[in-house]
Amino acid sequence: MATLIKARKIATDSWRLLRDSPGGAREPLPIDGDIIVPFRRWIEERDTLTQRAGRIGVLLDGDDEPADIAEDLRLFGVVAVDFPRFTDGRGYSTGRLLRERYGWRGELRAVGDVQRDQLFYLARCGFDAFMLRDGEDATVALDAFHDFSERYQSAVDQPLPLFRRRDTAGAALDR
Repeated sequence: MATLIKARKIATDSWRLLRDSPGGAREPLPIDGDIIVPFRRWIEERDTLTQRAGRIGVLLDGDDEPADIAEDLRLFGVVAVDFPRFTDGRGYSTGRLLRERYGWRGELRAVGDVQRDQLFYLARCGFDAFMLRDGEDATVALDAFHDFSERYQSAVDQPLPLFRRRDTAGAALDR
């Protein structure tokens, strides 16, 4: 069973992810409760979804453009990004765009083939929730956030690159 890591802790998931079947069939909408729907369903059923009881979230695939939901971000309780395969890195860019360009401050969740080895890098791109794939040991996965003691490049979690942080620290010592 998949496990949710949120805020770097194992968490209980209150959200139900509604995925379309490969043939395009859709699960019926539950009357209430928190749900995450695929981007296409959001576009096609926006009015119905906003009228139901419970919070709404959206699932973006690698082909979906974050710009297409930018105006609706205020309506979502969570934005989930699908990683269909470990080797599909498009979601990293999606996460960073949502945080840096569109100002998303809510929960940004990685779902799909999410493994321990990705967690550190996903967090650097702004993800703060991770639905691990079945079979991943969540306790072991939590160690991934401490794999590296220093970060050289700028990212969502550390906007200044190391050389700028050192310049700032050095200037403070010169005073």
